[in-house]
Amino acid sequence: MADGTVIIIGGAEDKVRDRLILSRFVELAGGENATIAVISTASSLGLEAGERYRAVFGELGVTRVRPIHAVTRPQANDEATVASIHDTTGVFLTGGNQLRLSSTIGGTRLADAVLDRFQDGAVVAGTSAGASAMSSHMIAFGASGATPKHRMAQIAAGLGVLPGVIIDQHFQQRNRLGRLLSLIAQNPSLLGLGVDEDTAGVVGPDHIMEVIGRGSITVVDGSRSETDAWEVHGHRPLMISGVVLHSMPSGYRFDLRHRARVVTPSLHALPGGEAASS
Repeated sequence: MADGTVIIIGGAEDKVRDRLILSRFVELAGGENATIAVISTASSLGLEAGERYRAVFGELGVTRVRPIHAVTRPQANDEATVASIHDTTGVFLTGGNQLRLSSTIGGTRLADAVLDRFQDGAVVAGTSAGASAMSSHMIAFGASGATPKHRMAQIAAGLGVLPGVIIDQHFQQRNRLGRLLSLIAQNPSLLGLGVDEDTAGVVGPDHIMEVIGRGSITVVDGSRSETDAWEVHGHRPLMISGVVLHSMPSGYRFDLRHRARVVTPSLHALPGGEAASS
């Protein structure tokens, strides 16, 4: 079976009104027939975070929701914890502290079970810290600001559900362009994805990312860039030139594998489009 779908959410997704992003997750997980695990390890709210999402998904028609709050590595290797993942059609990682999430469950049987479910076709979603942890290379922490600087952010290993990218969240709201640029300067093989709040990228097995929600996803492609990052010291600004930047609002699609926007016909180019837009 082909890999499942990944949903990376920039945090602060709508939980009370239209619930566009969470509704898409539920739909992809099987709707009323879904079995969803909510992993709240990243959250400082403990079990409360899992119960919050259990309530939201319940209001969206899902009756089988299993909160999992593994806070130690032994818990993340526990047979009962791992068994609760085995028949899931959707896994949701809450927000919080992504370093807490990756250092607690990274390399455990729980993390392996999530990857197994994904490889069997399940949908795996993460919001805020949960989104950051989706990639193989994860932003552990860093500073805000538009200017890229040396030592602006620290990288750690993520869960590897969505390799080849590095994800930042609360992107526009917390002014995080500088730290994403600095990381791409140092790691140009990775594709940077800066996800705004109440915004998500839905990535299918074809590696095409569809943007949904209220904001945009900023895509930073440094594959042809040049930088002096290797010779800058301290916390000084660094040079990066030749970056290709895409800002993709809701409705647009981007090919992560080929690093290109997926071109779709303009509404104005369709029959009746001009009249429809007036």
